Amino acid sequence: MMAETLYFPRHLIIGGAMVSGILLALAVHMLSAQMGLDLGGLWRSDAGEFMPASAAIAWWLVATASFSGSYFVATLMHSAASNRIQQRLRQFLIAIAVLFLAGAGQAASAPSTAPTLANFITGLVVLGLGATMAFCGAYFTLRKT
Repeated sequence: MMAETLYFPRHLIIGGAMVSGILLALAVHMLSAQMGLDLGGLWRSDAGEFMPASAAIAWWLVATASFSGSYFVATLMHSAASNRIQQRLRQFLIAIAVLFLAGAGQAASAPSTAPTLANFITGLVVLGLGATMAFCGAYFTLRKT
């Protein structure tokens, strides 16, 4: 008699993927700030140019990381319940996630040059963008399956 294939509930997969996507978006935001990609460059009125390229690149990086991260995590969670993921792959992915978040933590602890209110507002906007894109990534994964 064959064992029935088990799956995580949809709400659990969406919730876990969203949390992972939001954390990844915040980590990319912190790391890109250390590399000089200024997310707040869109709101500056002192520059005569239309939009700084570094701001556009930073926003696209955050959105792409959140969407693809949640899509990947939702796919992994969907297949992990039925034991279709090898143990070595799980351990490798966990190690990569820990190293990436440790780098983001180190970047977040560095002193900031921007005003505190601007950082706070930018962080809230990144959180909202990350949540939206993470939900979309997780939803499209589960809709596909």
